[in-house]
Amino acid sequence: MSFLMPVRVTLFYLLLASTAAIWGLLMLIIAPFLPYRWRFTLIVGWWSRAAVWLAKHLVGIRYEVIGRENIPDQAGVILANHQSTWETFFLQQVFRPQTQLIKKELLYVPFFGWAFALAKPIAIDRAKGRDSLKQLASIGGKRLAEGIWILVFPEGTRVLPGAPIKFSRGGTALACANQAPVIPVAHNAGEFWPKVGWGKRPGTVTVMIGPALHPKGADPRSIVELNKRAEEWVNEAMQTINSREQRLG
Repeated sequence: MSFLMPVRVTLFYLLLASTAAIWGLLMLIIAPFLPYRWRFTLIVGWWSRAAVWLAKHLVGIRYEVIGRENIPDQAGVILANHQSTWETFFLQQVFRPQTQLIKKELLYVPFFGWAFALAKPIAIDRAKGRDSLKQLASIGGKRLAEGIWILVFPEGTRVLPGAPIKFSRGGTALACANQAPVIPVAHNAGEFWPKVGWGKRPGTVTVMIGPALHPKGADPRSIVELNKRAEEWVNEAMQTINSREQRLG
């Protein structure tokens, strides 16, 4: 199977790109006339599901989820480590409806990016750090009030597997300001869908969902404390995932 992997990966990307263009164009015509939850399901939910399906059946990236029972009924802030593109697709299926903190350049991608703009993402300019935090606080508070989950990758960018995990405080500041729960998520998707290059490796991504962490206040000390709890949980979960992979591997 290894000698066929480059062919499988090429086919995967061809199908991913073509479906994004076709689906994005179709959604630009249909989605503006639909309520938000339908828009999320059609624009993001279904296409993300298709991307995960293609990854599983063409390049062998399977997954298992531990801790689904930890997801509360109240929408909150998801703080996940960031290793690849895979988790940006997969987590859309677990927490619904959902919006993401994204860089605004993604909305300029023809067809799908334009359609994605209809799903209420929080698009920020990374070059304007302080303004981005204000934007997250303002728009994020409205989304939480609407019952929409917010996915934040507090590392800010994709990080290689094994690298130290360090969280910025934007996500926990948002949770504290709105007294919303934080759900920490850890995974090892970068082992199979690397940050660098186009290559893929068959295997099973382990996704661990932690218990809800509730803010103790909205002051700076509470933000720091909540961020520390989330960061520590993800670091400990990653150690569990890595040890588990070594035992099974």
